[in-house]
Amino acid sequence: MTAKIKLNAASGGGSVSIVAPTSTTSNANIELKLPTADGGADQVIKTDGSGNLSFGKGTAAKNLITNGAMLVAQRGTSSTTGGKSTVDMFSYGAAAGTGDEDPTQSQVDLVSGNAPYLSGFRKAYRATNGNQTSGVQANSLQQFSTRIEAQDMANSGWNYTDPNSKITFSFWCKSSVAQNFYGLINTVDGTSQQYPFETGTLQANTWTKITKVIPGNSNLQFDNNNGVGLRIYLATYFGTDYTDSSISLNAWGAYSGSARTPDFPSSAWFTTNDATFEITGVQLEVGSSASEFNHETFAETLRKCQRYYYQVVSTGLVSITPSILNMSMYNSTTAYGHIVLPVEMRTNPSLDQVTGTGYFRVFGNNGNDDVTQFSLNRSYKTGCELAITASRGQGNSVWVRINNDAAKLAFSADL
Repeated sequence: MTAKIKLNAASGGGSVSIVAPTSTTSNANIELKLPTADGGADQVIKTDGSGNLSFGKGTAAKNLITNGAMLVAQRGTSSTTGGKSTVDMFSYGAAAGTGDEDPTQSQVDLVSGNAPYLSGFRKAYRATNGNQTSGVQANSLQQFSTRIEAQDMANSGWNYTDPNSKITFSFWCKSSVAQNFYGLINTVDGTSQQYPFETGTLQANTWTKITKVIPGNSNLQFDNNNGVGLRIYLATYFGTDYTDSSISLNAWGAYSGSARTPDFPSSAWFTTNDATFEITGVQLEVGSSASEFNHETFAETLRKCQRYYYQVVSTGLVSITPSILNMSMYNSTTAYGHIVLPVEMRTNPSLDQVTGTGYFRVFGNNGNDDVTQFSLNRSYKTGCELAITASRGQGNSVWVRINNDAAKLAFSADL
């Protein structure tokens, strides 16, 4: 039962509603709904009863995870290289030397009509297992992961040291093999803590929404800085080097790299060649229930991702032979130029590039030279000074042009 106070809007076409519970329990909810001028979904401000506020359109809340809809993949759409090599802000990795074939990670299109598609999603992040005919080993490991800045957790509104204050982690997932999977939430600052969880048994090739409500704990710490504050892992397999039968699910405890979760419930996925696992709609929000996913435009998500990784040159651009950088010859062998970054990056970035002949050329003074690599002369959060070796004559203006589909130039300030 709820009590409502409704105020008519001044100019018609809507009303302001304050919805309050009749119960006086500590978990009571209060909502303030404000109508939009275009008749769309209400703007909502709500509390979960523990002092936490969330803001959104309709029932959507603030998502602490960037690129949870898997929209942006600046590095590419498929790779057998571990770590961050496709979908921005997410990685998939395998322990070195523990499989007969490296897994493949990829950004994939969702099929029309499935549950995430009907919820507004169009992309997913897929892991495809390699050939594992040698079977499992104690140090076998494959996992998805994503990270959140400490300051984003510290300023999220979550009273993380109070067990009555909650955050909710939710995501869609699909496995080609029916089984239960484990994952964990892991804090980094202070004494590292972990919160292991399970998906429950997934039906093969069926999308399932997983929701985990996670309480605060007096041992949690998030420093107000731009370092890693929270890591989220979802394992497709952990060998016994990473597990312990004494670990409890859905409870905070000290993090241990050799005791992250209970012993894995099954190795069926890992031992099935070319098994797949897909995720999308990954959301972490303050509050004690999962709200609708906070969908963003591609441009909004891209700008958030560019705080951590900015791809100046990506594959497939050679057909328009764009000039990417204007430079000046400082002396007879070196040219300098400056790139302004589109958003302030998390830290002073490093270069991520393809080196060698044929990828870039520098033009000027009636000639051109091959650019074998860029050097990062000065690095700032808002821009970087690059240098190249060239022989276009001291004092001349030059420009660098893409010369190969495989050319790559990017700046990284990843977590």
